[in-house]
Amino acid sequence: MTPAAPAADRISRIRLSSVLLPLTTPISDAKVLTGVQAPMTEVALLFAEMSTAQGHEGIGFSYAKRAGGPGQYAHAREVAPALIGEDPNDIARLWNKLVWAGASVGRSGLATQAIAALDIALWDMKARRAGLPLAKLLGAHRDSVRCYNTSGGFLHAPVEEVLENATASLERGLGGIKIKVGQPDGAADLKRLEAVRTRIGDGVPLMVDANQQWDRPTALRLGRALEEFGLTWIEEPLDAYDAEGHAALAEALDTPVATGEMLAGVAEHVALIDARACDIIQPDAPRIGGVTQFLKLAALADHRKLQLAPHFAMEIHLHLAAAYPHEPWVEHFEWLEPLFHERLEIRDGRMHLSDRPGLGITLTDQARAWTRESCEIGSRG
Repeated sequence: MTPAAPAADRISRIRLSSVLLPLTTPISDAKVLTGVQAPMTEVALLFAEMSTAQGHEGIGFSYAKRAGGPGQYAHAREVAPALIGEDPNDIARLWNKLVWAGASVGRSGLATQAIAALDIALWDMKARRAGLPLAKLLGAHRDSVRCYNTSGGFLHAPVEEVLENATASLERGLGGIKIKVGQPDGAADLKRLEAVRTRIGDGVPLMVDANQQWDRPTALRLGRALEEFGLTWIEEPLDAYDAEGHAALAEALDTPVATGEMLAGVAEHVALIDARACDIIQPDAPRIGGVTQFLKLAALADHRKLQLAPHFAMEIHLHLAAAYPHEPWVEHFEWLEPLFHERLEIRDGRMHLSDRPGLGITLTDQARAWTRESCEIGSRG
């Protein structure tokens, strides 16, 4: 006699929380020095905590810098009821259902960033249910990923502080250092970079990030001047949507070009890929719609044999990078650490997967204290 199939589980409850994480120091990159943006003083996060009738749980998050946090929360609150009563295993179908629930605002930008928190919670739940880290559920290629530090190299910090931060990062076990460039005076960038290269030595991977603040002639001129430093990549030298300019720059320079973090959907990344506009693609799962969309983009990037270096949110991207076929990089920021009880293991230049199921994160009391608004959809029963 064939045993009966197990009863399908159903999503019964979703808790949404808008959390405002204060930064200890106002953060400045090239966008601040050129007057495009004000210094960053906080990060807004959208958390989605999900549970099912059979008692399974999952957590996901998205985020916004400077603006957008309340909008993400508001949109998630509108579309999340579409998940109640659904089988949490049908993640691809549920992503489409969420998109159609908010179809009038489109399939990119704030809308997909709100959906991302829900999608990531579904994937976290699925991996927890399997008793596997998310990377293992997806099919990991490795148990650790090369990692580099960004948070110590911002432009608000004087060069001596940047040098001390670089030394501390390497002593902690990180494998590379990224610093911000794109100041109005390009000579100041070169001087700053020379000091960092001298401090860390020629053998340590070194990256720079101009945060979209160069025009095409400046990017070419400074890109050529930077080649003597043996950089691992030049990041966002041009406007994020200038695929043609990035392609010309990538063709002209020996140093690899990296970009993609600001794009808000898979389709926008496809324009970069089709134009051969970068050597290293830098998608951000919370920005493009979560794990479901990241996997689609990763398949396209793999087809073109692109390198992968996901942006920010290392708690999520460690798992996604570990499942990418070609050796990737993960960006290290300690900013979100107060939100989670767990810490990622970093040693020998790499970030290591733990054996905790799912994303392997749980929220702290401090995260609850920083909550500005929350709601519950569905019921605990």
